[in-house]
Amino acid sequence: MRHLVPVMVAFLLLSQSDASYGWRGLRFAPENGTLSLLGLVLAGAGVAFAVWARWRLGCNWSAAVSIREQHDLIRTGPYRAARHPIYTGLLLVIMGTMLIVGELRALLAFAIVLASFYLKARKEDAWLAREFGETFVKQTGMFLPRFS
Repeated sequence: MRHLVPVMVAFLLLSQSDASYGWRGLRFAPENGTLSLLGLVLAGAGVAFAVWARWRLGCNWSAAVSIREQHDLIRTGPYRAARHPIYTGLLLVIMGTMLIVGELRALLAFAIVLASFYLKARKEDAWLAREFGETFVKQTGMFLPRFS
């Protein structure tokens, strides 16, 4: 629940027009068809990326942080570049939605989800490091590829 509640709050901020009350309704991006189209493309790409990452994970996936019997460390597909590509895809979805909404409430929603995913990813990294060693942490970025 610790990770689900912030995501639900962010979803409400993004989906409820009455969340635009006060400063939350101030625009950071103009209402613009081009920005909305870009947001839609970004969100679609994020969904596709998250689905691809989830598919690559196969039976190693679980909603709760856990290590299963015969758990494998997946290092192919999107996991070659990032340790948490499902989160990356979902963050892209929120970024795309953020461009479509264009209000400060969308930036707040993104910040909430990013913080929640970061905390959960750190927990997952600790579990995986105990099981598989810390090499994978040094070789890949958390949400984005490591370029060094």
